[in-house]
Amino acid sequence: MAESCLTRNEWICGEYLRTRSEELTDATVEHVTITLVAIALALLVAFPLALLARRWRLAAGPILSLTTVLYTVPSLAMYALLLPVFGISVSVVVCGLVLYSLTILVRNIMTGLDSVPDEAREAARGMGYGCARLLFGVELPLALPSLMAGVRIATVSAVSLTTVGAIVDHGGLGNLIYTGMDSYFKAQVLTASVLCVLLAIAADVLLLGAQRLLTPWTRAGRRAGRRRTAGIPRDSVMDAPGTVV
Repeated sequence: MAESCLTRNEWICGEYLRTRSEELTDATVEHVTITLVAIALALLVAFPLALLARRWRLAAGPILSLTTVLYTVPSLAMYALLLPVFGISVSVVVCGLVLYSLTILVRNIMTGLDSVPDEAREAARGMGYGCARLLFGVELPLALPSLMAGVRIATVSAVSLTTVGAIVDHGGLGNLIYTGMDSYFKAQVLTASVLCVLLAIAADVLLLGAQRLLTPWTRAGRRAGRRRTAGIPRDSVMDAPGTVV
């Protein structure tokens, strides 16, 4: 009777997928949950920090410096430093991911807000927009391309860094990778690693699609540019909100 691929410890093994499907599903769900929670919390922290740095320029330097320093801390050291605060729990991983995401999100939010044309702000003020309405009704929508670019980078990075959470037994697919490496279980290591890569790709594609849906004027601007390049008169192109043509 022929040995199964599990017995032969092959890298690619369909039997592993069939017999360990529940384990893979649980690890994937944990991985996705940790990533989503971390990015959501990071946005909640990064947004007011970016607004503070933008409003009071004296605060911009310390805020950007602090988030940059946090980003340079090695992931294992970061999780180890958080252990006395949170203990061995999933909070260690989530907090670490939040801190790593801040430097990307704060900078991209500030860049997006700074790129809003002054003409758009002046027009909104002339229409009676207050500070809050100006921010959420004009500036933030126009800053979405930069903001979403930051979210995409932070999310893909979080998918990768979540695996290190295996040191506290909350690494999602990272748990399978680390235990598989310890026992040299080839199919488990390869399958969990491939799933991590697929998660990162899927997250980036989904966020890119969301960005395109939320910023239709960017597509209109690109189409307008192509039409002008092709010789179509400017007047035949309808300008989109926030698009300079």
